[in-house]
Amino acid sequence: MIAKCLDINEKGHLTVSGVDTVDIAREFGTPTYILDENTIRENCRVYIDSMKKYFGEGSFPLFASKALSFTEIYRIVASEGMGIDCVSPGEIHTAYKAGYPMEKAYFHGNNKTDADIEMALDAGVGCFVVDNREELVSLNAAAGKRGMIQKILLRISPGIDPHTHRKVVTGSVDSKFGTAIETGQAMEMVKAAAECKNLHFAGIHCHIGSQIFDIDPFVSAADIMFRFIKDIKNETGVELEELNLGGGLGVPYVDTDPVIDYEDCIRRMAEQLRKTGESFGLKMPKIILEPGRSIVAAAGVTLYTVGSFKNITGYKSYVSIDGGMPDNPRYALYNSQYTILVANKANEERTVKCTIAGRCCESGDLIAEDIMLQTAERGDILAVLVTGAYNYSMASNYNKIPRPPVVIIKDGVPRVAVKRETFDDLVRNDI
Repeated sequence: MIAKCLDINEKGHLTVSGVDTVDIAREFGTPTYILDENTIRENCRVYIDSMKKYFGEGSFPLFASKALSFTEIYRIVASEGMGIDCVSPGEIHTAYKAGYPMEKAYFHGNNKTDADIEMALDAGVGCFVVDNREELVSLNAAAGKRGMIQKILLRISPGIDPHTHRKVVTGSVDSKFGTAIETGQAMEMVKAAAECKNLHFAGIHCHIGSQIFDIDPFVSAADIMFRFIKDIKNETGVELEELNLGGGLGVPYVDTDPVIDYEDCIRRMAEQLRKTGESFGLKMPKIILEPGRSIVAAAGVTLYTVGSFKNITGYKSYVSIDGGMPDNPRYALYNSQYTILVANKANEERTVKCTIAGRCCESGDLIAEDIMLQTAERGDILAVLVTGAYNYSMASNYNKIPRPPVVIIKDGVPRVAVKRETFDDLVRNDI
């Protein structure tokens, strides 16, 4: 199986953490997101323990909550001692309402409004990752009004191409995120930050992209960032405390994707970073990573009910389900690949070539094209694997379709963490 929490029982049904997915579909309906809590916790511990072991005390991971944001996930990562990064006031509010210790939260975003900044300060966010000059000025003023010193990192564009999908590349010179070193503008930002009396300029941040299966792009980014740290020290006298290398380590969605040993990646990354720091005569700063997908993706499965079929002779065979792009837009956005099977026939051979179509009035509403699937019938349960990241968090109400519930399984017991939306929820804010 593509994820450790998945198996097939004696009935030939797909299970998540030992729980029959057909029983889950029967109890909670479809579509339904399932998450295995033990997998999430195990992944948190791998990052926390590995970073402490190889990078040393003071280095730590932040859960990139854009991957999956609802109150219970913040309670889970908080109990594991993990930091969080938030990219919107909505994520900050959700974490705050969950009781998350906000001093461990980092606030990202390329266009934080004045209202966003005020809200985050009021919530007690520990660190702002400042993206641009306008934010720097606004945050310095807002902190000054409160008589406080706010910790910040500056988001820097190192100009790295991680050779992943162009829509998830974020560290190139022409990215909308951060300030480029190559143009000289990053050093200008550094000098401006160092002069802000109400801000504590603690370090720099970069994020090069997502779904990366090799540490080489991170090592290349770190080399550029260490060089920049040395330039900062030489030009301003400021010796930075933190280097945040962002997230981006990938997960296998299909059998042809590499399987990553995250601890080994962190070990090898630490070895290379230590050598790089020494070559520049710098002491090792605290290292921060921002895993999101690699914490929650493999913990997730989405269940659907099979409805109709359409065989177009000489062209395609469609299998239609009761969900689609509103609950999983990743195929429409990125042509993202998934492992898909009929949950109640998981032990049978996949002999049918088909395209999985959603229920929306939209030709692009597909989950997969030309995949091999078990023979499906109306009423069968379809399972899409490795959907814990960027499915619920990207879900919409397109075509006025209510969003599915989130069901968390812990030690064989399922519970609802997010209720299924109702039709009344869809018009709740209408006047």
